[in-house]
Amino acid sequence: MPELFPIVSLHAFETARGDRRRAMAEEVDRICRSSGFLAITGHGVPDAVIEAAWSKAKAFFDQPVAVKQQARAPYPGYPYGYLGPNSEALAASRGVATPPDLKESFNGGPLAVPPGLTDKEALSFCYAETIWPAAAEGFRDAWETYYRALEDLAARIMKLFAAALTLPDDYFAQFIGHPVSALRALNYPEQTAAPQPGQLRAGAHSDYGSLTILLPQPGSKGLQIERPDGSWMDVPPIPGAFIINIGDLMQRWTNDRWVSTVHRVANPADAEEAKARRQSFAYFHQPDWFAEIKCLDVCLGPDEVAKYPPVLSGPYLMGKFKSTVKG
Repeated sequence: MPELFPIVSLHAFETARGDRRRAMAEEVDRICRSSGFLAITGHGVPDAVIEAAWSKAKAFFDQPVAVKQQARAPYPGYPYGYLGPNSEALAASRGVATPPDLKESFNGGPLAVPPGLTDKEALSFCYAETIWPAAAEGFRDAWETYYRALEDLAARIMKLFAAALTLPDDYFAQFIGHPVSALRALNYPEQTAAPQPGQLRAGAHSDYGSLTILLPQPGSKGLQIERPDGSWMDVPPIPGAFIINIGDLMQRWTNDRWVSTVHRVANPADAEEAKARRQSFAYFHQPDWFAEIKCLDVCLGPDEVAKYPPVLSGPYLMGKFKSTVKG
């Protein structure tokens, strides 16, 4: 019997009361203990906002390489703008050497710099300027509207996570007043040649932050999560839903109570599938640059100790990101 992918209605949770609300929170805790992957329906992000971002990203990736390169990141390790093929190997974040991933992407960061921020690393990394495509009409407006919608959605999901951990709903608000989140549009081109040994559309990795909001292309295949026994489970696109997974910082926060599951985007299974490109959006929610991530008291039993030292959100992210860059 095929495994059922867990689906949670955010609207149902937000309107539930009493025992029903507690039961939904407990179910999310169970999911995050087992895989950290679930689908969120009832999210409230308008279809028009999603469609505008989707169509503008597709139009950008449809352009000739020379045009896309006009919005390229100015040097390896710069976080935003266009990253062409052979720019990144995600498996390197886990210390695994592979050929570069078979993808291209456009990346953008926070839409504003917090007042009074002077930290040089923060300003040069998470708050670096996004290199916008000059010729893509309507692209920036659609992108920023989608980014704002996902920033709001992420804050609502963090309230759900707080309830799942038996914390006050607004517990995480103190850490995400100015999140250093990034939005990434991904395009996995048609494969016209056989991949190199060990080369995937996206190498096996876990995400780095608090949570990721993924929008895969309807009907697409390839996203997989690793089971405890080392085998891989397909994650299907679910109509009207975002795929959510927790990241490494949430696993640290919960002292391994919740798991940041390794996942990948596998190559097409046959030659016919290889003729189809694949597109997705990933919003990587990251707490404030100076947010200190340390073990939550509710995740420590009477005789347990914290497994990880405290880290600051921004510098931790910067180190992880730079490990994946192909110079």
